[in-house]
Parts: sequence; structure tokens; C-alpha cells
Amino acid sequence: MWIKKAISALYAAVFLAALCVGAVISPDGAWAQPSVSTIRFGVHTDKIRLVLEASEKLPVTSFELGEPYRIVLDLPDIDWKVSAEESDKGWGVVAGYRFGQFAPGRSRMVLDLKGPALVDKAFHIAPKAKQPWRLVIDIKATDGAAFAARLSKQEAPKGPAPARAAVLVPPPRPKAAGPQPRKIIVIDPGHGGIDPGAIGRKGVYEKRITLAMAQQLRRELTSRKRYQVVLTRDRDVFIRLRERVAMARAAGADLFISLHADSISNSKVRGASVYTLSETSSDKEAADLAAKENKADLIAGVDLSGESTEVANILIDLAQRETMNHSASFARVLVDEMAETSRFLKKSHRFAGFAVLKAPDVPSVLIEMGYLSNSRDEAQLSTAAYRQKLAEAIADAIDNYFKRRDQTARP
Repeated sequence: MWIKKAISALYAAVFLAALCVGAVISPDGAWAQPSVSTIRFGVHTDKIRLVLEASEKLPVTSFELGEPYRIVLDLPDIDWKVSAEESDKGWGVVAGYRFGQFAPGRSRMVLDLKGPALVDKAFHIAPKAKQPWRLVIDIKATDGAAFAARLSKQEAPKGPAPARAAVLVPPPRPKAAGPQPRKIIVIDPGHGGIDPGAIGRKGVYEKRITLAMAQQLRRELTSRKRYQVVLTRDRDVFIRLRERVAMARAAGADLFISLHADSISNSKVRGASVYTLSETSSDKEAADLAAKENKADLIAGVDLSGESTEVANILIDLAQRETMNHSASFARVLVDEMAETSRFLKKSHRFAGFAVLKAPDVPSVLIEMGYLSNSRDEAQLSTAAYRQKLAEAIADAIDNYFKRRDQTARP
């Protein structure tokens, strides 16, 4: 009993930490959110100059990372009114960049470098005439020794004060005694914000497919009036893997469904698959996929995977066999229902150590809906009509799963 209480307290702490962000409110009571309208680079003989044109003065915190070389800019919550079409063009030592929401109340921009480089200075230029606020970052190439010296003096990265709060799920609460009036289903759209996930043959982002699918599944489940549905994200925001699990437990989830759409080098491979948790993966492909997904936090600039290794190991060790059995049972029902709508890989139900499946007391599955690297899968997943059929199949599987559980539980 004390172990379960300790795990619950641990996840409650993680969940509350994820929501403890500040807020800035404009005089009229609306959320004040700065916007960035232009990102441009200038290549000079002695530096690379990055300029962000913004609606207001942007506070910024910068730090460098090695292996691979990166510069990270932490910013307040920003409305990015710019495209990423030239983000991999390259400017001197800067190979490309990524930007997006990193966490509720925080945005992040990551500069990928071709070699060691440092932020030389950062300053603001106030508006003149019709010019907006400008944030200027000067970057200078350096050698490995100077780069290592800078890293050794850096404190742990700290983001700027958040610009606003974002509450995505209800606060932690114990389940009421007796039968629940509605089952709580937590849907987890994979990736988001600064982490686009896989990119399809025609440029479709996995993060957009998973969010669109999650929203359609929520509508379908809600229409059946038997479920309370919670999304780990309902917009384009980056959320750490461990926080997704914490959100499910804080909501008192009866079922956790993580949605993904992978991409591989072989464009001929297509089809869906369903994963449940295992300490040992069912095959090398499953192990490789789990390792790739579990490193999603790395794309935000800071290696967060080591931060929760001990917690993850504890949770795996303490994971209840009953929960894993329920997950496997739901996966089998899910494959049966989805088979009428979706093409499956040869091994339709697989096992892997996905970080998002490690809640010790919430039956959890991860659905790989198809391969964006395959033209047919990408085209299907991009259409609302196909996603609706898929949503109905998943909802039918949820209905049947709980019906079977209720029948088994009867004396």
C-alpha cells in the first residue's frame, strides 16, 4: 500500500510542477501573448546575426549544448507567425533551426550547428518609425576548447518567466467509491510544439496528424455519452513524456491511448500496429521505434531522458501484472476492431518499452496508425473521412473492452 501511495505522490508532484507556470494579463483581461513575425539571418565575416522581429520586447535566455552542437534560446509563450520553409537552408556555422512551444507558457528555438559556436551577445532594438521590436543574437564560430570551457561554466538551463498558464487536464483527484458513471479515457496525441515527429513524403507532420486524430476520437467518444475524454494536448505544444503519463494518472484514467504515425526508410512498408508495455521488446524494429520515441524530449534542446531514468526503472519494476494484462487485452480487441478499417503489419500486436506506457495502474496502448513514409498511408491519415472511420473503430474497441471487463468482474 505504501508503494502505491508513494508512486501516486510522485506523479502528483510531476503533474503539479508541469502546471506551475505564471501568467501575464493585459489591461483588458485578455491573455497577453507576444508574436514573432519575421526570422532572418545575416552572414558577416566575423559572426552570424539572428534577428527576431516581434510585437514586443522578448526576454531571452540562451545556452549551448554539445554532441551535437546546438544553441538554445528560451523565450516566453509566442505566437509564431512565420513559416519554417527555410529552416534548413543554412547560414554559415548555423545548419538550421527549429522553433515552437516547449511547455505551457514557454517557447524554444534551437539552432543546429555545423561546428562549435557561441552566443557572443544578445540585445534588443526598440521600435523606430514602423519597425517592430527586434531581438538580435550574434553568434560566433569558435574552437572545441573554447566551447567546452563555456559549457563547463554554464549553470543548469533556466527558462524565462512564462507568459501565461495552460491547464490541459483536471487537477489530481481520487476516484469515488463504487461504480464510475463514466469511464475516463486519456488520449495522447504524439509529439507537438518544437517536436514535429515523423515527416511524411509530402511534408505532412506527424504532430498534426495525431492531434487531428485525437480531436476526432474525442468527438466520437463524447457522442456516445459513456466517457469523459481528456487530451494530453489540445493544441500544438511540446509536452515531456513523463508529464503525459502524469496527466493520465492525475485525471484518474481508466484507459490511456497514445497516437502516433511513424516514418521509415522503406517507403513500401505500410500498415498499423498496436504496442503495449514490455521490459523487453518483441523484435528489433519495436526496440528501435521505442528508443526513437523515448528520445523525443531531446529535440527540445535539453537531454531530459536521463532526468527520469530512475523513476522509469522504479515504475517498470513496480508495474502491476494486472495492468499489463488489461493493456494486452485491450490491444487484442483494438486490433480486431481496427482490422475492418485499417491494414495492419504482419505482427499487429507488439511489445516495447515506450515511456508513455509506463503508468503502473492505467491500462495503456500506443497505436502506430500507419507510416507517413508510405504514400497511401500518408494520404489516408491526411483525410478526415478515413480518420473518422478509424475513430469509430477505436471507440467500438473501447466499448467492447469495458463490456468484457464488466462481465468478468461480476460475481
